[in-house]
Amino acid sequence: MFRKTRFADHVLRQVPRGMSTRAIGSPGPVETAMREKLTTLLQPLQLTITNESHLHRHHAAMKTQGGGNGETHFTVQIVSDVFNGKNTVQRHRMVYAALSDEMAQGLHALSLRAKTPQEVDCTPGADS
Repeated sequence: MFRKTRFADHVLRQVPRGMSTRAIGSPGPVETAMREKLTTLLQPLQLTITNESHLHRHHAAMKTQGGGNGETHFTVQIVSDVFNGKNTVQRHRMVYAALSDEMAQGLHALSLRAKTPQEVDCTPGADS
């Protein structure tokens, strides 16, 4: 039922058979392109991209694509000064515009959290 795979940090982990280790291990070409484009265009202070495609492979749309290519659903958490003065919709539009090629080529869903540095800095005295 499970197969074993080894991570870069040498932690042994069990992964269900048939599940791509790419979702857990090294990034694939879509994730790599996403990271490069978002880094270039938005100059983030923080950028976390999580491939969650394996959680959605049973959905009807993914079954018709044969489970997708393993890079269809992502969560993106990004902190950038570029978002200053922009509302949530404007921020999301910026991210979607940056990733328009990937969306056209099979990227199916993004869960976005786009913040300014001030919005994530919760340390005491950060306002002074």
